[in-house]
Amino acid sequence: MESTRPIRALVRGLDALTMLNLRNGATVSEIAQQIRLPRTTTYRILETLTHAGYVYRDPADDRYRLTIMVHRLADGFDDDAWVTQIARPCIDDLGNDVLWPVAIASLSGTQMLVRETTDHRSPLAVERISPGMRLPLLSTAVGRAHLAFCPALQRESLLEILRRSTNDSDKLAHNRPELDKILEDTRARGYSSAVHPRRVSDEITMAVPVLLDDTVLGAVVIRFAEKAVPFKIAVERFVPKLREAAQKIRQTFTEQQRNPPYRHSQAAPLG
Repeated sequence: MESTRPIRALVRGLDALTMLNLRNGATVSEIAQQIRLPRTTTYRILETLTHAGYVYRDPADDRYRLTIMVHRLADGFDDDAWVTQIARPCIDDLGNDVLWPVAIASLSGTQMLVRETTDHRSPLAVERISPGMRLPLLSTAVGRAHLAFCPALQRESLLEILRRSTNDSDKLAHNRPELDKILEDTRARGYSSAVHPRRVSDEITMAVPVLLDDTVLGAVVIRFAEKAVPFKIAVERFVPKLREAAQKIRQTFTEQQRNPPYRHSQAAPLG
């Protein structure tokens, strides 16, 4: 019995998805070179995948990236996709509003990983950080926000690991009464804060968790100089905006999970 002839257009589309999965976005020319197709054909493939909701073209750099729709093809979800598609526009809006640097971080192992930041666009950023920076759990606002609102079992597992750490930033794990008080206060206020000594003016960070049921997707954080914005004024000015951004991220994430962004059932044929 003869085997069924493969559908070339489908194979080409899967090749393009594979290449996008290996990269943090790619241009038409880069994908065309990798899958060895003419640029015009590759463009039609990418636009068809965009039409179906699996790919989008990022206006920030004109590169194609995977959407959170791709996670429905597997057991988990593409963490980079929700950060890029949903969280980044929200923190960009917040950064444009408050001018101070804003970022979103999520748990990675026993640290918080900065996923996106407005540092390089903020006119008030003194020490600029970039995505990929790792932050300790116990001494940062984002880490405390995660620990305060994550499930108790996860919190205890993380703290047990941190108690075996020899890093200075993890010392608080050995002082459980003080740590419990910090986390209890964080839950009561709905936000966390931390002070980081600097040469000119101490830097304060404030963070609000992005909650999805009993899961902490991440934490939205703002950094500012204490001399420029006194703490009490910062609470009044920044915390409501942080909560609004976190709520918008949660709501958009939930809506896209419930209603995948399919465009139309029919797509243009590929040659």
